[in-house]
Amino acid sequence: MNTSELIHRLRVQLKQLEQEVLQHDSQLAKGQRKLLHDTERFNHGLFNQSGAQLAPCISQISNKITQLEKLLKGNISTSTVALSCEGIQDRFTALRRALNTTTLDVKSAEQQRVSRIANAKQRRQQSHADSGFSWIASGVMHNSHQLYDELNKHLNWVQTFEQKIADLQSKLENCHSADKIALQNEILLVHRRLGKCRQAISYIEDRIQAFERPYRSHNR
Repeated sequence: MNTSELIHRLRVQLKQLEQEVLQHDSQLAKGQRKLLHDTERFNHGLFNQSGAQLAPCISQISNKITQLEKLLKGNISTSTVALSCEGIQDRFTALRRALNTTTLDVKSAEQQRVSRIANAKQRRQQSHADSGFSWIASGVMHNSHQLYDELNKHLNWVQTFEQKIADLQSKLENCHSADKIALQNEILLVHRRLGKCRQAISYIEDRIQAFERPYRSHNR
């Protein structure tokens, strides 16, 4: 086989594969493209490509064929030509394999996504349990709007407790000595509730910041 025939056959092979790749890319669903967006499907030595769409690989193989054509015009050894042809065929094989494994790669990416979500949820639940505020509804910890509602509820409780303490202090100043111990104990109890409520407010504010931090970073 002469050199021009070799290049011709490689380009015909590439043209056939290009049609398959274009059909593959056109049939990709939006969800598939999103799932495989950051997925590297090839060895770095073969293609510089990531994601579900495979069209970029066609131009890279074409460049390799052009390089081979230039080598053949020079005085190079047969072994160098064979090595270059082998590299091109390796790319053809890898690209065909990728065409046939997109569905499997999508399933794998989906499983990894589900696993990451489950692990993140488990970490949040554990953090919630370890915080000492497990009496706050667990579902609230996964919803920023509910967190704000919970924050407002606790802020209202603070006002209620502070008013309650003020009322009890007023009663204490004017009560009989026999009633003072009971009132002092009640004031102490409300103070404890107020302290716990303020701690919960700090905890909820931290959770709100944790929710909003990724959003703010994304929109910078």
